[in-house]
Amino acid sequence: MGMEGLLQNSTNFVLTGLITHPAFPGLLFAIVFSIFVVAITANVVMILLIHMDSRLHTPMYFLLSQLSIMDTIYICITVPKMLQDLLSKDKTISFLGCAVQIFLYLTLIGGEFFLLGLMAYDRYVAVCNPLRYPLLMNRRVCLFMVVGSWVGGSLDGFMLTPVTMSFPFCRSREINHFFCEIPAVLKLSCTDTSLYETLMYACCVLMLLIPLSVISVSYTHILLTVHRMNSVEGRRKAFATCSSHIMVVSVFYGAAFYTNVLPHSYHTPEKDKVVSAFYTILTPMLNPLIYSLRNKDVAAALRKVLGRCASSQSIRVATVIRKD
Repeated sequence: MGMEGLLQNSTNFVLTGLITHPAFPGLLFAIVFSIFVVAITANVVMILLIHMDSRLHTPMYFLLSQLSIMDTIYICITVPKMLQDLLSKDKTISFLGCAVQIFLYLTLIGGEFFLLGLMAYDRYVAVCNPLRYPLLMNRRVCLFMVVGSWVGGSLDGFMLTPVTMSFPFCRSREINHFFCEIPAVLKLSCTDTSLYETLMYACCVLMLLIPLSVISVSYTHILLTVHRMNSVEGRRKAFATCSSHIMVVSVFYGAAFYTNVLPHSYHTPEKDKVVSAFYTILTPMLNPLIYSLRNKDVAAALRKVLGRCASSQSIRVATVIRKD
């Protein structure tokens, strides 16, 4: 690319937002900000509970803590800028800022794809091979899974971000979105991007199919194992240990399927923004809530910590009263 193209690409972009001209921007800000606070709080609490409670020092909860870390970073990529734009007339984002947003978004969404697939394998081993679980899911294997998820996601970011940002953008600088999502950015290019979009589509489908295959095979074996169980209590425990993961997978992969698999004829800018808002804003909030509300171990750990805080506060109050 020549100097002229580089100069063109160095100018800022303008994000139109989730709603181009919201009638009540203050209300929209309050809703998004509330979701953001709940998501950050829920994920941080989940990470701290898993770190503090020895009963949660298991492979399943170690992987869950990594999911919470990803969700915390994930929501921080898009929502703070979105909230700033709702309060400010200046809705610009720099060329570098847009590139960083794309890279982090691709890395984290790819990382979550792989991590959710590996969490299904963890459930398969726990239900189908419980006696070999400590061996098959030892600390080294867990670390390998986590590193593999991060590396797999970052490969997507390293491949797609430079190519996306190398196209000349000589049309309007307005990105019809609330963050720099690749399809919305490519619409500003004045060159033919159809070949790249086809290759990107194939790459995204592959990124979905690999972990989805692991999930499908794992849960097929789990269902067959549960079906052969004679114990009602065993079936109940197997269902309890898998239900939260199934719900999270359904929510995350459902939105991802629409974004990355459905043909362009099914897409409109408005639909794309709504679906993107769902999995970039709501999903990071729903994931820890699903696991905390449906998991007895997490709920017990939370009650234990709250009980400690309450007793500590009571002791402080009693000490102050005695001094008086």
